[in-house]
Amino acid sequence: MNNKLKSFLYIIIVFVIVSGLYLIYKDINKTELPEEFAFGNGRLETTQVDITTKLSGRLLEINVEEGDIVQKGQILAKLDTNELEAKLKQAKAYVEQAIQEETYAKAIVEQRESELSLAKINYDRTLKLYKNKSLPLINLQNDETTLKTAKAALLAAKAQVVNAQASINAAKAQVETIQVNIDESVLYSPIKGRVLYKIAQTGEVIANGGKVLVVLDLMNTYMTIFLPTAQAGLVDIGSKARIILDAIPDIAIPSYVTFVSPLAQFTPKEIETQSEREKLMFRIKVRIDSSLLEKYFEKIKTGLPGIAYVRLDNSKPWPEELSHLPKNFKE
Repeated sequence: MNNKLKSFLYIIIVFVIVSGLYLIYKDINKTELPEEFAFGNGRLETTQVDITTKLSGRLLEINVEEGDIVQKGQILAKLDTNELEAKLKQAKAYVEQAIQEETYAKAIVEQRESELSLAKINYDRTLKLYKNKSLPLINLQNDETTLKTAKAALLAAKAQVVNAQASINAAKAQVETIQVNIDESVLYSPIKGRVLYKIAQTGEVIANGGKVLVVLDLMNTYMTIFLPTAQAGLVDIGSKARIILDAIPDIAIPSYVTFVSPLAQFTPKEIETQSEREKLMFRIKVRIDSSLLEKYFEKIKTGLPGIAYVRLDNSKPWPEELSHLPKNFKE
């Protein structure tokens, strides 16, 4: 009886051991990838856009807070433009003054043209009388001088018109410059994204090029990984990829390669082991599919750790564990 019990227990122990080894073997095989796939650790990153001022001025208002979603073209902040508005009125007054000067110069041109016409008539008549010996040479010389003076006066008057027109153009350009500065005192969001930092506060005086806000371009969310030379050489721009985040390990996020570094470098310490750091690696940028980013725009979070998988051979299907795409997503 004891021998039978011992045999039975022995069989059970052997079964448990074999089952355990099988499960371990199965789990190992599950985590191993075919040679046609490469992977690397990284964190989600997003392009940061600095919202800065062109001119110095007092910050009149900020319409957003950190974490807010902003749309492209949305007004984010405004600078005080009272001084610029005063300069704009002055510049417009200069335009009106220049226009009046042009009108006056044109009137002078008409006057000089009339004087020239009269001088020409007098000269022609004197010349005819001189040829008939009805007038002395001095009369002809006087009328000739008057004619030349009238021509010079007309040229000078026309030059005044050109100067007046140049003054108008300069004054109008000044108006446009000031108007541009006024328009650029309103800070718009150049992208659809999320406010990361609010650097300045209402009432502060901002210097030229001063930073007011930092906005994340969530539509450009990516992960940077490092691959060894043998694998990086097989990666092309546009190669299909998958990203699996530690926070959602059951979902493979469709992505694609947008950048392959032309220069090799050492792998950062926080990503690989000491043995791996001894090898030269190439930086690869894997970007999440834009349609997916648009759909889950408000749920995008940067800094999340995960693993990016890159398919080195487009003819190979994705492994089972990398085929669980987001719901209703179609490639």
